[in-house]
Amino acid sequence: MNIHSIELEQFRNYEHERFVLDPSVNLICGENGQGKTNLLEAAAACSTMRLFRTAQKKEGLRFGTDHALIRADFAAQGRDFALELRLSRLKAMEIYRNGVRQKRQADVQGLLKTVLFCPEDLMLVRQGAGARRRFLDTALCQLRPNYARYLEEYNRLHDHKTRILRDSEEKPSLLSMWDDFSLRMAHIGAQIIRYRAYYCKKLLAHAAEVYADIAPHEKLSGVYQTVSSVTDPFADAKQIEKELVDHVYRHKAAEIAARSCLSGPHKDDLTLLLDGRSAASFGSQGQVRTCTLSLKLAERELFFSESGEYPVLLLDDVLSELDRRRQDFVLNRISAGQVMITCCEDGISEKLHAGAVFQIKNGKII
Repeated sequence: MNIHSIELEQFRNYEHERFVLDPSVNLICGENGQGKTNLLEAAAACSTMRLFRTAQKKEGLRFGTDHALIRADFAAQGRDFALELRLSRLKAMEIYRNGVRQKRQADVQGLLKTVLFCPEDLMLVRQGAGARRRFLDTALCQLRPNYARYLEEYNRLHDHKTRILRDSEEKPSLLSMWDDFSLRMAHIGAQIIRYRAYYCKKLLAHAAEVYADIAPHEKLSGVYQTVSSVTDPFADAKQIEKELVDHVYRHKAAEIAARSCLSGPHKDDLTLLLDGRSAASFGSQGQVRTCTLSLKLAERELFFSESGEYPVLLLDDVLSELDRRRQDFVLNRISAGQVMITCCEDGISEKLHAGAVFQIKNGKII
């Protein structure tokens, strides 16, 4: 799997540029604020259908413009694809696959698979549960198209139910819809929990192997945490759904009083452990960074084991945040597959055998 080219029009600080990429290592150089991360954000958007630095796609528009285009030509599973993301200030993003407009984002999510690693991810272990859920969801939406559809519906149901609960004090009649939304969320939530449980099991197995390569005297493990009433997240979806329904009805009064959805997969977490102890609470900065490195590299290996192709690896200036030992560790494990690396430091670029080098200044290739 590799990207042949990426074309940007009025996206972020790019007026119009086209990048023809090498199937191996692509080095994107330049000073801070010149557009290096913008290029990686565009590449990631072609697999996730979102911008990783903002929830508002219109923020991807170049200043003073109303429309933007991201176009990627890439190969996946032995086929060539052309994908266009058309961003607008006034309407939702339009997606075109080989010239045909797509009705749902989930229909093209993961057609191109990417793994993004940026400096903010180095604190993934110590961030809130929401960051780890996004980490899981981003991978699962690419690997499992059905999961993307379930997650999209669950998030929509959650938003509606939250509004019902929030407005119920002024309009008590809204609570007549509480049952319908709760039951549907339990049905969809059961599917999400099963997907996450199986993915976490595989991910943690790969991550433990990667971690052992860099810190052989420590053991990385983890626990997928979901609704307390779910006795077995690997159980049949009907069993999980029943336990979710029982749980939400037991807490109905509390939800109405709190005016928020108190339980469900929107509260899930992935707890990382080192030698059986919480990595977030007891791990050193180096250990926490190694945990995240292991998770990201394991994600890449898991994609390969699932499809037989490495995803495109996007490293956004992350190497400069690592000490020399961890830099070498990462570089030694990315010899296969396509990689896009941004950097400012000459020392890092000397370690790479790049197939293509791009020097970026003010949104232009120079």
